[in-house]
Amino acid sequence: MKYSVLGNTELKVSRICLGSMTWGEQNSEAEAHEQLDFAFERGVNFIDTAEMYATPPRAETQGLSEQYIGNWLSARGNRDQVILATKVAGPAEWLSYLREGPQLNRAHIRQAAEDSLKRLQTDYIDLYQVHWPSRNTNFFGKLGYEYTEDDDTDSDSIEETLSALAELVQEGKVRHIGISNETPWGMMTYLRLAKLNNYPHIVSIQNPYNLLNRSYEIGLAEISHREQIGLLAYSPLAFGVLTGKYLHGAHPIGARLTLFERFSRYNNEEGQTATAAYVKLAQEHDLSPTQMALAYVNSRPFLTSNIIGATDLDQLEENIASVNIELGQELLSAIEEIHISQPNPCP
Repeated sequence: MKYSVLGNTELKVSRICLGSMTWGEQNSEAEAHEQLDFAFERGVNFIDTAEMYATPPRAETQGLSEQYIGNWLSARGNRDQVILATKVAGPAEWLSYLREGPQLNRAHIRQAAEDSLKRLQTDYIDLYQVHWPSRNTNFFGKLGYEYTEDDDTDSDSIEETLSALAELVQEGKVRHIGISNETPWGMMTYLRLAKLNNYPHIVSIQNPYNLLNRSYEIGLAEISHREQIGLLAYSPLAFGVLTGKYLHGAHPIGARLTLFERFSRYNNEEGQTATAAYVKLAQEHDLSPTQMALAYVNSRPFLTSNIIGATDLDQLEENIASVNIELGQELLSAIEEIHISQPNPCP
């Protein structure tokens, strides 16, 4: 396994991070523990979850991913060997069952953190992240920012969020903080307010990044380098689309896009065209499409960790092994040619 320093901290996290959002929906607790054991034995020390998981989000499964991880940590007695990341949910009508609609104010953040600590069976969280912004902005594939007068108070909202997170850090319940699904303005506002008020510096940003969506490179990548805020890349396989298994209208039994129609972000016509080109390129270089897609993400200089997810151990083994694949310059140039001809088809 390879490791990266998390932001400006002293924590070293595995270049591959084990994601958990399928646990409690597509995976049982026993299967989750098998994945955790398998990954841990191969040097993965970084686990990412969220209070909202499992996905798709439902009241009946909310919190199960954290609960499974907590039970595993308790059974294995290895809490001090794991870097544990979780998230507080932002406002969403479709999460009305969670605190009667989650908010990113002081009361909700504190309650969310306390509940996560209980489910995870630990007294501290290594990395506590804001899952998505509370303001109207571009995330979850939304394009085209639309200004409203209410947007003028957005920095005040971020300040309350940041001050609440700072309190958790001061109390020792959280070691470091991060953001997710954020924009360049959002990231810089967190940094500005932290400096102005002596709040903790955010150390990471968890945004989508894959061969079909390299929008992170536009604006955010520069901030990552200059401010020591590494990317935790999620959806590196674009919900499995980049494996090629959904090409030509295929719907494999038990696959995520077969089970849940809502996960259509990476399956439009332009994405299918680009995917076919990437799959063909990988095969020409004797790589599986999965290996090439993950190795590309692993190679990015602004990356701290690549969050992979799997529903079985064969997938997990291939995903973890990608950390040892080096892509040659010829292949990287060919990837760039496809990207230029079909840039960010699935933002």
